[in-house]
Amino acid sequence: MIYGNLTVPEGAKGLVLFAHGSGSSRFSPRNTHVAKEINAAGIATLLIDLLTKEEEQIDEFTGEFRFNINLLAQRLVHATEWVKKNTNTKLLSIGYFGASTGAAAALIAAAKLPEQVKAVVSRGGRPDLAGEHLPNVKAPTLLIVGGDDTQVLELNRQASQQMTTEKKIVVVPGATHLFEERGKLEEVSRLAIGWFSKHFD
Repeated sequence: MIYGNLTVPEGAKGLVLFAHGSGSSRFSPRNTHVAKEINAAGIATLLIDLLTKEEEQIDEFTGEFRFNINLLAQRLVHATEWVKKNTNTKLLSIGYFGASTGAAAALIAAAKLPEQVKAVVSRGGRPDLAGEHLPNVKAPTLLIVGGDDTQVLELNRQASQQMTTEKKIVVVPGATHLFEERGKLEEVSRLAIGWFSKHFD
């Protein structure tokens, strides 16, 4: 069983499911921060652990699950199906916010649910790990990368070239992979809210 934290502001116009990166969880302070900003903008969020507690314990020592992108994507698909059956969320537009390896899982899940997923945002993500699924993504995709995260920026550029949907790369100057520098995470939140708001209407 996987667990999640669902927040639905009154009058929410959409719902963003968070796909965390390797070694992270639904309690990730960075994603929690972004989720609160998204909630304040009137958009619901679901922060979920894509691994079971047992898998997390194994992964801590072996790392065998964090790069099993197809497994993570399948869990995200299941979570989306649950959301679509839930009374409080079934009518909301769906978006994905993926960080690190979670971005690849989000893109694969979006490719599998082209009618349901309206937008994807990646923060410091590894969209390249979505591989052959990239051309099948229909959801408009925003790739946010730190200006000082040069290797990941190059991987995002390569992945973007394989995508046929509406896509955009935004480079946040002075930010490293985790966007820990002052004000950088707020910039990520602002960009994500703008992207989701545009495509949820």
